[in-house]
Amino acid sequence: MLYEVMHTVTPPIAKAMWRPRVIGLDRVPDTGPVILASNHLSFVDSVVIPIVVPRKVVFLAKSDYFDGSGFKGAVSRIWFEGLGMLPIDRDDTKAALASLDTALEVLGRGEAFGIYPEGTRSRDGRLYRGRTGVAHLALTAGCPVVPVGLSGTQDIQPVGARLPRLARVSVQFGEPLHFTGRYDGVPLGRARREVTDEIMAAIGALTGQEPAGVYNQRAPE
Repeated sequence: MLYEVMHTVTPPIAKAMWRPRVIGLDRVPDTGPVILASNHLSFVDSVVIPIVVPRKVVFLAKSDYFDGSGFKGAVSRIWFEGLGMLPIDRDDTKAALASLDTALEVLGRGEAFGIYPEGTRSRDGRLYRGRTGVAHLALTAGCPVVPVGLSGTQDIQPVGARLPRLARVSVQFGEPLHFTGRYDGVPLGRARREVTDEIMAAIGALTGQEPAGVYNQRAPE
C-alpha cells in the first residue's frame, strides 16, 4: 500500500524537477522477472530509475536508512520502503551472499530487480569492472537483463553533497540480454565472468563512459 501511494505521488514531482530524458523504455518487459543492470554515478540513481519505469523496481539500500530513531528515522524508513527498497547490512561479512538471496527471492516473485554491477558509485565518472553477482542472478533465475545507462545523476547529488539539486538527467535502456542455454557446459566461473563482461559492455555502449579496467572500491564513510 505504501509503495502504491509513494509511486503515485513521487514520480510526477521528481520528473518535473529533473526532466529526465528517457530512451528505450519499451525494452523493459511489462511483466515477469527481469534484472535492470545500471552504471552507478550517484545515490539518487536508485530513485531515478524507479520513477521512470512504470512497474516496481526493487533495489537494495544500506540498513542504516531503515534503522534510524525518532522522527527523522521514521521519515527515512517510510521514504525508502515507499520506494520499494529493501535493507541490506553492507558491513556484514555475509552481506553479499544475503543480497543475492534477497534478489533471487524478488525475481522468483516475478518482479524487477535493480543492480549496479560496479558495486558502488563511480567517483570519477569512469565505468568500473563489473562484479559477477549480476551474472549469478541472471544464470540462476534464467531471466533477461536490461542494461541501463544513466547520465547527469551525479549533478543531482554530487559526491559530498548533502541535499539533491536540480539537474537534467538521461536514462537509456538497452536491448534485453538473454543468457539461458548459452553457457550450458561452460565452467561456472568462466560463464559468470563472460556474462558480466557482456552486460558491462552493453552498459558502456549506452553511457560512453571511459572503462576503468579495474574494480571500484567503496569510499570510507
